[in-house]
Amino acid sequence: MGATLASNKRRRFDSPQQEAFLNLWRTYDRMRVLEEQLFERYELTPQQYNALRLLKAAHPNPIPTLSIASRLISRAPDITRLLDKLHGRKLIERMRPADNRRTVMINITPAGVQLLDQLAIDVRDCHARQLGHLTPSQMRTLIDLLQKARAPHEPEGSDWG
Repeated sequence: MGATLASNKRRRFDSPQQEAFLNLWRTYDRMRVLEEQLFERYELTPQQYNALRLLKAAHPNPIPTLSIASRLISRAPDITRLLDKLHGRKLIERMRPADNRRTVMINITPAGVQLLDQLAIDVRDCHARQLGHLTPSQMRTLIDLLQKARAPHEPEGSDWG
């Protein structure tokens, strides 16, 4: 009977690719819970946090809305709504350049920078809970393998490629 259980466990996946994909998905799901608990305390979503980080990295220069959307870690189907919420909290400001009124430029406000500074230690602690059990060598291997797995699916010119 023990051999049958072991045999059934090996056949749960149709292919090694499926097993790897489902493991990635389950890992993301487990780690996402910790992240969501953290950001809920600050009334942010992970995508809003990501947008603020991108804006802070570019500060004091503003970034076009579409550029923010293309740089987010995960796609934001409604970047306008995401930015509306940050704008409503006065964490970002919007500007339309006089020479191109169709473009909306986004900049982080001092309140947005302050919020990110306030979050910094909690975010580091969250990442330590998520992945701190891996050795530096395991972490490097994981990063390299994830980059290789993702590379053929990244858009041309992506910073993540």
